[in-house]
Amino acid sequence: MRKDQNLVRNIGISAHIDAGKTTLTERILFYTRRIHAIHDVKGKDGVGATMDFMELEKERGITITSAATYCEWKNYGINIIDTPGHVDFTIEVERALRVLDGAILVLCSVGGVQSQSITVDRQMARYKVPCLAFVNKCDRSGANPLKVLDQLREKLRHNAVAMQLPIGLESDFDGVVDLVTMRAYYFDGPNGETIREEDIPASLLDEANKRREALIDAASMFSDELMEAALEGTVTPDILKQAVRNGCLKRELTPLFMGSAYKNKGVQLLLDAVTSYLPNPTEVENIALDMEKDETPVVLESDQEKPMVALAFKLDEGRFGQLTYIRCYQGVLAKGDTVINSRTGKKVKIGRVVRMHADQMEDIETIPAGYIGAIFGIDCASGDTFTSPDIRYSMTSMHVPEPVISLAIVPKDNHAQINMSKALSRFTKEDPTFRAFVNHETSDTIIAGMGELHLEVYVERMKREYNADVTTGAPQVAYRETITQRGDFNYTHKKQTGGAGQFGRVAGFIEHLEEGDFEFVNQIVGGAIPTEFIPSCEKGFKSSLEKGPLIGCSVTGVRITINDGASHPVDSSDNAFQAAARGAFKEGYMRAKPIILEPIMKVVVETPSEFQGTVMGSLNQRRGMILGTQDEGDMCVVESEVPLSDMFGYATSLRSATQGKAQFTMEFATYRPVPKGIADELIKKAAEERKKGN
Repeated sequence: MRKDQNLVRNIGISAHIDAGKTTLTERILFYTRRIHAIHDVKGKDGVGATMDFMELEKERGITITSAATYCEWKNYGINIIDTPGHVDFTIEVERALRVLDGAILVLCSVGGVQSQSITVDRQMARYKVPCLAFVNKCDRSGANPLKVLDQLREKLRHNAVAMQLPIGLESDFDGVVDLVTMRAYYFDGPNGETIREEDIPASLLDEANKRREALIDAASMFSDELMEAALEGTVTPDILKQAVRNGCLKRELTPLFMGSAYKNKGVQLLLDAVTSYLPNPTEVENIALDMEKDETPVVLESDQEKPMVALAFKLDEGRFGQLTYIRCYQGVLAKGDTVINSRTGKKVKIGRVVRMHADQMEDIETIPAGYIGAIFGIDCASGDTFTSPDIRYSMTSMHVPEPVISLAIVPKDNHAQINMSKALSRFTKEDPTFRAFVNHETSDTIIAGMGELHLEVYVERMKREYNADVTTGAPQVAYRETITQRGDFNYTHKKQTGGAGQFGRVAGFIEHLEEGDFEFVNQIVGGAIPTEFIPSCEKGFKSSLEKGPLIGCSVTGVRITINDGASHPVDSSDNAFQAAARGAFKEGYMRAKPIILEPIMKVVVETPSEFQGTVMGSLNQRRGMILGTQDEGDMCVVESEVPLSDMFGYATSLRSATQGKAQFTMEFATYRPVPKGIADELIKKAAEERKKGN
């Protein structure tokens, strides 16, 4: 691996479903000579795209896991991670953006800024990742890249500027005008590999001059040199590029490029833009916490002479053991090194170090600061930090959303049971949003995840990769419980059965907490409860939150204050006060008017306008609340919020209602109270289950 970090770019490609991320990555690999033939995403030729290497991905034509690769363009080394678009696999995007320095936000020239584009944009903002926008599919009927530019400004609040203009559109899309050099570029040859440079067509000259003025205006905010040059009329491409780069690195300017990955147009210019405008590893501030100095923040330097700090951001169970994807932030991670896992404190010896190209790997000696690679056979979890033995830093972990849907899975026989256990232990380790646990009341194995497709894919992978024949039960919704008013408690726990007994009295009140899940307030004065038993009370209350008294779901949004109590010099103990707290919780909770909350999903349906009424009717039937509709050409976008419990099987009914022409995306929005009728049913059902369990 090259040592000069100014010539390195770590980028991700993110977008809404079907915007063309994987097709774009395929073209990038072709033009950088990493692959010698282009293949289709849908795998029509039986091969499929390089980055979608799983059988399931080829069959469904979607990306399920993010894949990493490395390529070289004009002396620059580019690490690329191709991420999924489907919201169910949002953790793949989350962890990729956590370790990347820059990103390409791909937008469809017809669909524009879609629901998932908004989610991806939020994730980029969370990790402060600078990005370029690429308007893809300019050859499609209804393409309008300049309308997408306006949507970027309105919907995503980006200060977006056009860096190019299209020459022709739809079936006449021929090339692009570069507004920095003021030249027209055409892409010839069977795969667009020959770039032809010409003067701008006369019909586009006025528009190009107008757009260039707008570009200079926007970019001059980030460069005094450009401002002076603009006043003197001496703007050179280099001055303009530097100003755009300054704005892009601050995330205050989003350069927008155009093309069609499928028709091989505009990709090489996008690669030039990646090297010109996106940051190299030394230009990004990365912060670690010093575990030996009370988690003091430390700014890491991309210096290969300093002690090593690296983050394991993704795990993959390969044929040869666990493959751990690593981003090195400081120092050098070399084969044969002994490093420390700062979470466990254990020493680990690095065996094999590789560089990934989708599912192929190439052995290398080192991963220097600023690079992404992978190591073999190291037992660790996603999000662990590795450091040199002389320091103990931890990188801040990534945001992991909570699962919203669960399924019971039942193995067919003992053989399937063993294989299922192996599969679950691997999948839960690889994917933090996928959980598996045993329901102690029913003894069922439950898997939980981000949506129906998420769980469907894992069940399918169990069958294929582990030969585990399992059947699934009905999907379950992750309900929550909370309270609506204050409830007082004054509970005494007494137990006397020969020898030392148990005694503890806890008094106080429980009230609704607006932000957060749980807060414990200690207002005990005068030692009514001895100080050593206060943590026992908190522990008892915390354990009560796991299963609410209404339907056995976890309790959220409660503040518990204790202000009185009593103890016994002999009979009071840790266990006695834990039990007293549990009893007090139940007493106060039932007085605080508890309610059941259900997950509400944001559902966005894209449908031909003729089916708009049908789609809105189908959402209303499912207790949906329509937030708004937008007409985009002959398509209509309906935004709504629908309870998750009513969304099961929606994909099938939407297809049949719209002759298969509509598609929808769904992501978690919030929790809201369940209507009384449904709440009564849930409580009744929970009571019956408890009876069965007893």
